[in-house]
Amino acid sequence: FLFSQKLVTPVNLKLFSRKKKYTMSEKNEKATNLNSDIEKIQTEASSIISNDPFIQSEAEKKLVKKINWIFMPFVCLILFIQFIDKSALATISVIPEFFIDTGIDKDKYAWLGSLFYVGFLCMQIPNNYMLQKFDVSKYSGVCLVIWGTSLLCMAWAKNFAQLAGLRFILGFFEAMTYPAVFLLIGSIYRRSEQVIWLGVMFMSNSVAGILGGFVGVGFMKMPTVGDITPWKWAMIIFGSVTILMGFVYFFFLPDKPTSRWFRLTAEEKLIVEDRARDNAVVATHKVNYSQIREALREPRFYCYCLISCLNNLQNGALTIFSGIIISGMGYSSTDAILLTTPTNAMTIILLAASTNISKKKGEIIYVAMATCTISLIGLLCLTLIPSGGAKLIGLYLQSGGTPTYVLMQASITSNVSGYTKKIFYTSGNLIFYTIGNFVGPLLLRDKDAPRYIMGMSVYVVSNVIIIFLFAYVRYSYTQANRKRNLDKNSNVVALPGEMEDLTDVQNLNFVYRT
Repeated sequence: FLFSQKLVTPVNLKLFSRKKKYTMSEKNEKATNLNSDIEKIQTEASSIISNDPFIQSEAEKKLVKKINWIFMPFVCLILFIQFIDKSALATISVIPEFFIDTGIDKDKYAWLGSLFYVGFLCMQIPNNYMLQKFDVSKYSGVCLVIWGTSLLCMAWAKNFAQLAGLRFILGFFEAMTYPAVFLLIGSIYRRSEQVIWLGVMFMSNSVAGILGGFVGVGFMKMPTVGDITPWKWAMIIFGSVTILMGFVYFFFLPDKPTSRWFRLTAEEKLIVEDRARDNAVVATHKVNYSQIREALREPRFYCYCLISCLNNLQNGALTIFSGIIISGMGYSSTDAILLTTPTNAMTIILLAASTNISKKKGEIIYVAMATCTISLIGLLCLTLIPSGGAKLIGLYLQSGGTPTYVLMQASITSNVSGYTKKIFYTSGNLIFYTIGNFVGPLLLRDKDAPRYIMGMSVYVVSNVIIIFLFAYVRYSYTQANRKRNLDKNSNVVALPGEMEDLTDVQNLNFVYRT
């Protein structure tokens, strides 16, 4: 490794090969020079092993391109399917037959949105266990088939109780999606690459939202066949596609860096090993409880959880209420569906801009604070402006909450090492993600329509708190890095051959990305 990085050269090694006898003063001088060389090697090696910028070889660039074409379509497709299925309720909310056939009102509709996240929440602890015990491909394939079946059955639901039960099941099995994808991206890509690919995966949600709007208009135009009204067609088609994709993922998802689907050459296998060391992710099926205790002692863990909860209050609400809010501005049902698509287009633009800026500038948290500020401006427009184009722009700007969440997740995947600890951080984060998405829709009460002042005000305050929490997290990382730079023990470099499941606290060479 040191030869490959040009840290040790044949010139340096001549010190060890000479037969000449030296005087005591010459020996002391040579020893001093050698110690200086060793310190330089250790410092530069530590920089390379940590998260400083690196130069990819042509072979690695070729490997990454291969991984992108084989792996990322699976990631984007499962996020696309997950968002379409989760948002199916919003897609059909402007179809009048849905409320007529099921006999529900807007308050019960809000509960259907929240009950999805009750199932999502209940799955997080078992999900933590399943991800460590089973292959992600097999586990995700089974979950896709089950949640697709629940969506399919929703077409025959006749009342609130049946819809509620099926929405719970849908949320329960969709809950595996984000932890599984975060884990896969964290193990397959280098830390410096992860922010871009996390952004790409969330763009899949936005693409799904855009297409979902047009698909919703298409379903409104579909004829009723027997007792199968347009909204039922939506459930049947969405559910059937998801079941089919479950079988594809079960057999074909590449779920580890050395997957046979990547068809790695001998040289590429060596590159994959080096990339795994950079990620500080050593996959293991054994739960390390000491890593969980370490996570629970860290204030940053609770900051991330609170950020996730507060950020997703608006996400849970506006994902299913955006069409209703636009209808409340005086637009027709068809126009309301179509006018939701710019929200997702804005999300794609903000994701692309924020993740690229983050990668180029080497800043994650400052960029997250900026996107949160954009979201805050949008929410202020929704709160203070009664109606019209400016209010609609506010709805589009609040989509800054999505890149805020993506960058927060990038901060976790880049700064938390230790396999069990990484899973625990992600699962804890998603528990509070679920709580936020559950509570968010309940704040938009029917009696507050069409402006929903109370709920919007809560979202505004939440975004202000998020900015301060991000500031603390960044300060804590900066202080930790400064302390390690001053710590003399940080000069002890663990060589790349040592593949231990160390946490970011245990690995003194680990440098936090701010």
